[in-house]
Order: sequence, then structure tokens, then C-alpha cells
Amino acid sequence: MSKGLQISLFSIIFLSGIGFGYFLTPEYQVQNIQMKKSHDLGQADQWVDLRYTDNMIAHHLSAIYLLEQALAKTDRQEIKDLANIVIAADRAGIESLYANKKAWYNNTRQITTFNKVNLGDKDEKFDLRLLNALLIHHKEAIESAKEISTKSVRSEVLNLADVVNQSLTDNSKQLELWRKQWYGI
Repeated sequence: MSKGLQISLFSIIFLSGIGFGYFLTPEYQVQNIQMKKSHDLGQADQWVDLRYTDNMIAHHLSAIYLLEQALAKTDRQEIKDLANIVIAADRAGIESLYANKKAWYNNTRQITTFNKVNLGDKDEKFDLRLLNALLIHHKEAIESAKEISTKSVRSEVLNLADVVNQSLTDNSKQLELWRKQWYGI
């Protein structure tokens, strides 16, 4: 078989594997499209930092919701360890974000609406559904961080966006590695 044909076949198999992973959990494709529409920060006006802060609170709440399911349903210690770390960090992050809203805008409105993805029953594909959901969840936050980096002038927000971008990019690499190791995708 020619080298070009081998590369083409490998590419097709690789992309099919990724597509198959998302086919197993199609709700995340739809969710990704909906999230892109619902998390646009709008114009760079005096309220953009508030919109970003509210989005980040909702983002943290959504992550906690996903990872609490993981704690109840996964058998993998790696997932449990990650879940415990992220839940603690996101709860602290939420408190900090609420403090910022109050200090910057005298806004104490609680965020109660956030994306609640139900990962389904514990089965052989539970961790795959979790990994796919987290990867999309991270991608959304990274895109939002990049957007706010072009719209905000507040140093605290810009620093947060940098941390979000770097930490979630690194974490996404770990999630992709686990998905490949555990599911071949």
C-alpha cells in the first residue's frame, strides 16, 4: 500500500473515531451549537465584564453538576480525583466571582440557570460521555476567555481569562489522552 494511501486511511479512521465518540453522545453536538449561541458576550460595553462573570459562574455550576454525577457513577480513580479537585476549585471560584460582581456593579443577583447535562446511567460508556461533555464544556470556556480578552480592560478579568485559557487547554489534553487510552478515540 502506498504511503499516501496509508496516511489517507489513517486520517479517515482517526476522524471516524472522533465522530463515533460524538455519535455515541449526540446530545453534546446539539449542546455545543446551543452554547455557542447562548454565551456570546456581546459588545465591549460597560457591562461586558458582568456578562462574562455571570457566564463563568454558570460555567462553574455546570461543571459541578457534571462532576457530581461522575463521583456517583465512575469507577475510575482518575475521574474521582479530578472531580474532587475541580468541584472544590469551582466552588471557591464562584464565591470570588460573586464578590467581583458586588464590588464592580453592586450586583448580587444569583445565577440559577446553567447547562445541566444529564450523563445518563452508569454503564461502559459513562466515562466517555463525561469526557466528551467536559471537552465541550472546556472549549466553550476557552472561547469565552478569548472573547473577553479582546473586550475587557479590567485587569482582574483579563488575568482570569488567561488562567481559564491555560488551565482548560492543559486539562483538555489530559481528557483527550484518557479518551484515547480508555476508548481508542
